[in-house]
Amino acid sequence: MSRPAAIVLQASGPNSLGIIRALAAEVDLPISIDTYKSAVAAAALESGARLVNDVWGLQMDPALASLCAERGVPVVVMHNRSHPRNAAQEARLGGRYLGTEYTDLLADVARELQKSIDLAKEAGIPDEHIIIDPGIGFGKTVEQNLTLLNHLDKFKALGYPILLGPSNKSFIGYTLDLPPDDRLEGTAAAVAIGIARGADIVRVHQVKAMSRVARMADAMVRERF
Repeated sequence: MSRPAAIVLQASGPNSLGIIRALAAEVDLPISIDTYKSAVAAAALESGARLVNDVWGLQMDPALASLCAERGVPVVVMHNRSHPRNAAQEARLGGRYLGTEYTDLLADVARELQKSIDLAKEAGIPDEHIIIDPGIGFGKTVEQNLTLLNHLDKFKALGYPILLGPSNKSFIGYTLDLPPDDRLEGTAAAVAIGIARGADIVRVHQVKAMSRVARMADAMVRERF
């Protein structure tokens, strides 16, 4: 049976810390806490989390970068231009972003990721603990998400591992006209193309199926047999 490389938790509700402690005691896998708040991250790290994923790229809470440096944990810095005024909701397919403006999509995302990288380094986070995420689905239209995915290799120039999180996202739903619970094949295509374009880490929901897709894509692209 395929196993995840890490367990990702979004901090939500009073039982989150108990869940982290229970998982840390039972499984030999790193636990990633998804938060942009330093206080939440500190409590999660005390409870057994070993990686911080910040969807705002260390730009919302100035204390988070210093915390990650002090604790010696890796951090994922994600690009994000989300704003409610640019979002639209459709009952069957879910939310999507409309009209998010970029002067040059790839250059703008790269520049804003570099800002997050600089914040991490200024706080003392070493290069080997920095992971970048172009933020598929966060403040990008369907077309912009597809462009980002197809040109993911452009971000290799930043010099850090790339995390890609396309799993079940609305850009797949709107492309294929499918609701969230019917996006397995679309996710598989996004994962395979993402790896072909340079993704080093993928964040998925259907672990068994997507780990097979990832291993096959990796074997073909990087000739790892």
